Amino acid sequence: MSRYQRSAELFERAQASLAGGVSSNVRALAQPPLYFRSATGTRLVDADENIYLDFTLSQGPMFLGHSPASVLDFVNQAMRAGQLYGAQHELEIELAERFQRIVPCAELVRFCNSGSEAVHAAIRAARAATGRPKVLRFEGHYHGWYDEALVSAAPSLEQAGPREAPSPVLGSDGQLGSSGANIIILPWNDVDLLRTTLRRRGSEVAAVIMEPVMCNNACIPPQPGYLEAARDLCTEHGIVLIFDEVITGFRLDLAGAQGFFGVTPDMATFGKAMANGFPVACLAGKRTLMEPIANLQVNHSGTYNSNVMVTAAAHATISELENLDYQSVYRLGEALMNGLRELAAKAGLSVLAQGFGPVFHLAFTERDSIVDYRDSLENDAQRNREFVGAMLDRGIRLLSRGLWYLSAAHTEADIRRALAAAEDVWSAG
Repeated sequence: MSRYQRSAELFERAQASLAGGVSSNVRALAQPPLYFRSATGTRLVDADENIYLDFTLSQGPMFLGHSPASVLDFVNQAMRAGQLYGAQHELEIELAERFQRIVPCAELVRFCNSGSEAVHAAIRAARAATGRPKVLRFEGHYHGWYDEALVSAAPSLEQAGPREAPSPVLGSDGQLGSSGANIIILPWNDVDLLRTTLRRRGSEVAAVIMEPVMCNNACIPPQPGYLEAARDLCTEHGIVLIFDEVITGFRLDLAGAQGFFGVTPDMATFGKAMANGFPVACLAGKRTLMEPIANLQVNHSGTYNSNVMVTAAAHATISELENLDYQSVYRLGEALMNGLRELAAKAGLSVLAQGFGPVFHLAFTERDSIVDYRDSLENDAQRNREFVGAMLDRGIRLLSRGLWYLSAAHTEADIRRALAAAEDVWSAG
């Protein structure tokens, strides 16, 4: 009997009631489609009682590890007094004040339920503040699944067109062609092209939005000076600079990528690691940009916004992160990257591990660096899928797109186990 037999049975059953057998298209890509029963620390247990060392962290949110008692206890205590009031509660004020203390751009904040919602609100606020229609974004950056956001997130080279003037490529059937009408697409990490484009079209552009580290494709760091140049250009042209920190927020640094790199955007969106798996997100921004939301000129609504459970989870998570030794996570991640490089070289494989300790990417490529989305396409995706499947069989759970997440719960023993599994896979050919 297959070690994944029960998961296979559950997946077959699920397809009769859940569209595609899943609740997110991303999950449909996992092979085999696993069903889990429990998770603690760095370990997951599936429906077949297989135990996995986890480097997916649920696509990143579980930065404290799975089921941390400090978070669960605080949420349990808070929710017993009430779950949803359709009104305000003191804990959301305390959480907002915490954001103000920690996040450089957070003069005012609003909470919502997902990163997609936060991005949508940021773009609306930027257009209201500037009176301009266009949003400039970058190939390969992911800003959620809403119509105007899901543009050129993963285009083919044929769809994308020329590098100097890429075409907006819609990501889904059902999107109107107009979804890309007010979007300007550029390759990331090219200061000269950004400068040239803004000199020509800056008066049309309400916002420039980017992942400050391109985590969703190849975990690409910004080139030296790139974020600083983008900041200066947006200031020069009266454009709102938005950092999508849904992944980098509270992961690269307590103050996010803006704290890590020392570049402050006008607005930023947060999610994932801010509440260790609970569904909450945040839009943070300068007071002048958030005032139109505050005075109700810009609509931002939601029945479940800042409900008791998620607010408590964020509060407890950030409390833990304020005391976290981030450098320990960096050391473990860097040891893992270095170990993978050494093992691959020993096996005669060309791999590139790039990124940061808390999040990095492993690519099967001849390149010695990846600096934009088009570079990231020079990756043997099939070989990576085979590697991920072989690691899964050895009890190591990875993402099929090559992204590795580390948590504060990972240990040196976990790193040794992952490297031993990788050595076993690569020595087997």
